[in-house]
Amino acid sequence: MSDEQDPTGFEYGHDGPKSIVVGVDGSDSSWRAAAYAAGLARRQRSLLVLVYVQPIVTASWGQVGISLVETGKQIADELLDYIRASAAKFGNRERVRWEFRTAQGDPYNGLISVAEQLRTDAVVVGASEHAGHRLAGSVAVRLVKAGRWPVTVVP
Repeated sequence: MSDEQDPTGFEYGHDGPKSIVVGVDGSDSSWRAAAYAAGLARRQRSLLVLVYVQPIVTASWGQVGISLVETGKQIADELLDYIRASAAKFGNRERVRWEFRTAQGDPYNGLISVAEQLRTDAVVVGASEHAGHRLAGSVAVRLVKAGRWPVTVVP
């Protein structure tokens, strides 16, 4: 069945994931998740999509909102610089196709948005380092409960 006959565009016969989304925020657990996802992407010959989700700023925040937007952009730039430097260390020896994306909102919805847009095959996140997430639910737990993709949670 071709993509023209199958309106969902789902591809049968592809070995392994075509793309893997990983959430990065600069925390140790997110870098472990990125390293794990990079290994998966290399072995599976998948596209690695590193995603940083910037918080949404409302107009009611005034000058504080502008400052948060600038801070979010600065964090994204620093993450991208770190990723480029890390990728350059490995050179052709550890060739991984990757791209960096940013989204806005809360991390859960931001990761879902990118994963849906790319029709990704897998999501990798780091385990939460915040004690409060045991009660409210971490991004990882919420992604697993959503049941839309295989989710790997890296400690």
